[in-house]
Amino acid sequence: MNPEPQRNNRAIVIVLGVLGLILVVYLFLILFFVKETTDRILAPLENSNRNLSTQVAELLHPTPTIYPDPVTIIHEVRSLARLETIQYTVEKVITAETGQKLGILFGDRLLFVAYGRVIAGVDLTKLETSDLYMQNGALHVRLPSPEIFVATLDNDKSYVYDREQGLLTHGDEDLETRARQVAESEVLQSAVADGILDQALQNAKNYLERLLRNLGYQEIIFESTPISTPTPLPPAQ
Repeated sequence: MNPEPQRNNRAIVIVLGVLGLILVVYLFLILFFVKETTDRILAPLENSNRNLSTQVAELLHPTPTIYPDPVTIIHEVRSLARLETIQYTVEKVITAETGQKLGILFGDRLLFVAYGRVIAGVDLTKLETSDLYMQNGALHVRLPSPEIFVATLDNDKSYVYDREQGLLTHGDEDLETRARQVAESEVLQSAVADGILDQALQNAKNYLERLLRNLGYQEIIFESTPISTPTPLPPAQ
């Protein structure tokens, strides 16, 4: 029997098998690329459909927005009591003198260097129920007027820089006391003139706005708050 035809048949089978395998791989690659292309084309549409479904669901079944009762908020804010929002440090040089008509004999004159501390803020215990209310989805807040809580001298830093006394006097024992009194008043007036009350109110608003937003209020409106000039310190006796 001639083996030549058998070898030819095997060769043909091998060639056909290789071609078939190549064809299968080729078809697989075509299907893979077609699927990838289709997914890329349809993905935006599917996302749009999902977003649309979510929006429709939110319209039909909206999630309720729940805000704390303003009365409850007042109790929480009141617990902050006197909210100190700013501190000023002021330096003043005060000249105090007496008996200057005959200064060389009976005069007494001193230079006093004063270091003062002024603290201002808002007394939140003065909030009333009517000072917080909801209107058109916004929380309206009416704060008490800003106040000066502390206006005092730093006795550790304040000192008499120089003192001159006449030849026939032992000096006025109350002169330094009066100089300190004037210094306290000057320190207070300097801080007020520099806008400490305006800044105290603004700092209080910034602080409370963060607090109220954390409690769930998205829109907060602070109504106008009057700012009054503090009463000058009484003169020393």
